[in-house]
This record gives sequence, structure tokens and C-alpha cells, in this order.
Amino acid sequence: MQIIPAIDIIDGKCVRLTQGDYTQKKIYNEHPLEVAKEFEDAGLQRLHLVDLDGAKAGAVKNWKVLETIAAKTELVIDFGGGIKTEEDVNIVFNSGAALATIGSLAVKDESLFVQWLKKYGANRFLLGADVKEEKIAVGGWLETTDVGIYDFIAKYVEHGITQLFCTDVSKDGKLEGPSVELYKNIIQQFPSLFFIASGGVASMDDLHQLQAAGCKGAIVGKAIYEGRIQLADLKSLM
Repeated sequence: MQIIPAIDIIDGKCVRLTQGDYTQKKIYNEHPLEVAKEFEDAGLQRLHLVDLDGAKAGAVKNWKVLETIAAKTELVIDFGGGIKTEEDVNIVFNSGAALATIGSLAVKDESLFVQWLKKYGANRFLLGADVKEEKIAVGGWLETTDVGIYDFIAKYVEHGITQLFCTDVSKDGKLEGPSVELYKNIIQQFPSLFFIASGGVASMDDLHQLQAAGCKGAIVGKAIYEGRIQLADLKSLM
């Protein structure tokens, strides 16, 4: 199972929110490159980079951070937050991201996203599904749709998506453990998907459970920053 550490960016700094709430912000490091290098030095190969300013503004903002990390590490970076136009997609790829992360747009503007999948290749996109009670949530989790998670995944698998991460928004940033049963059900229905668990990971035990459930990857953020998971311990999962 691939461990994919997360770096969330506000004002160019490495932060974490609790349940997507910008008022519950904690700054962990003013230099995201330092954090990324620590991850790389620990043997991690991927990075989940989230532009929280971009997500709020609806346009990519922190591409300079992406550019710096991509230039100065060998990490395979997926970058998301505020990708709403083809110009945003081009900025993200030109700044060094291997994958563009798309969430709400895939729900709200399917035709545009499908155009991008055809133009750039579905392998250049990481699809993000925020879920509340098995329904897709959008708009910084404030809005739950009537779109079911399984229908959502099936549609985009047909369009060629191979990598997807799923966040149970009731769990994220709370260090209460991940939604293992939900993930098992998704993996059972879509065995060929490179499925990445996200949200709620609080301990190595959680990661072992996700690995046993068949997850191909797990995004880990707060648990690393709060010292609940040591980077050295992650080698056992690689």
C-alpha cells in the first residue's frame, strides 16, 4: 500500500484544517518544501498537495509551491484545489504535477471534466470523492448531493479513471479512524481501481486495517503532523 502524505497550503504555508473549516486552521510549517523533503527522505514517493486558497477562490493560487516542490524533489505530486478551467489544468501540469486532483467539478460539470479526460488522458487525473452517508458532498463539504458514491465511481471508471481517493467527511481531521467498511464495499465493487483511502487515519493500526481491506493507497495528514504516526514506522507498509 502506498502512503501518500498530504500537504495543505494556505498563504504558501503548510496547514491543516479540521473538517474543512478554515477557522479551525493550524500552521505546521511556513516552508512546505522542508516538509516535502522530510517525506522524501523517509522513503515516501508520492505527495497529495492541496491548495486551500485555490479551493476557496475557485482558481489555482498556490502553484508556486507546487513548482518549487516538483523542481526540488522526485515526489510524484497530485495537486488539487480550485481547478475549474482548462487554464488551471495547464498551470498545474506546467508547474510539475503528475496528476490533477478533481473533486466538485466532476459532480457539477461532468461534460467539462470528460473533455479534459479525453484531451489530457484519464491517467493524468486523480478523482476525489467526498462522501457523507454514501452520498457525494461538494463545495467544501457544505452541500450533500443526491449522487450515490457507487454510481459516481462507475460513471468515471467508464470514462477511464483509474485512481480515486474517497474521504468520509464525517471523519476528516478528527483522528477518529477511517471508514474501513465503506472502503471495503467500494473495493469489492471496483476491484481494478487504484483506490486510495483518505480521512480519519490516526494510527499505524488504522493503516494496517486499510491495507488488509485492500486499499492501494492511503492519504495521511494530521496524524503525521501531530506525531501519532512516525515517518520511520511507515517503512513497514512500503
